[in-house]
Amino acid sequence: MFTGIVEKIGRVAKISLQGKNRHFFIESELAPELKIDQSVAHNGVCLTVVGIEGKVYEVVAIDETLQKTSLGTWQVGDSVNLERAMKLGDRLDGHIVQGHVDQTGLCHSIEDAQGSRIFTFHYDLSVGNMTIEKGSITVNGVSLTVVNSQKGVFSVAVIPYTYEHTSFHTLKVGDKVNLEFDVIGKYVLAKVGALELKI
Repeated sequence: MFTGIVEKIGRVAKISLQGKNRHFFIESELAPELKIDQSVAHNGVCLTVVGIEGKVYEVVAIDETLQKTSLGTWQVGDSVNLERAMKLGDRLDGHIVQGHVDQTGLCHSIEDAQGSRIFTFHYDLSVGNMTIEKGSITVNGVSLTVVNSQKGVFSVAVIPYTYEHTSFHTLKVGDKVNLEFDVIGKYVLAKVGALELKI
């Protein structure tokens, strides 16, 4: 379980292939504090630490993860938003995030809002996800509030601190991002869908 509050930005130091799996070696100040088998969110994707050496740790993404997230596009040198799992008793500063990406989206536009930046994203509506005005959304592991919700499109306002302390400052129009929609909204949507099928 995560909160969508990014702790550090890591860097992809190395990528190796093993069959259809990819091993990512992430350089981060967090590495010495991690343990084998620990869960860490990488741009919103929960991956298990399988090796640690100095300031570099290793995680593995299976083929399904590579197909359903943006991890398949990662290259050496890319910046990655990192968050360790939430501790019981911690403040929930973001919202409840599972680290299970629902689908990817595309960055459609970036506007300077004189103090913040408005990022607009498009996503495939046919997958069955949705946003609501002032609802929560996780973009590349960052907990954000939806400021403009439309069918298959939403915007978020990113304050300067978040822009500088996450990989948002590297994001460009056309980039693929990982989206995790609000877990409570997903359950409500599933329940409503089930009721409609019964009627």
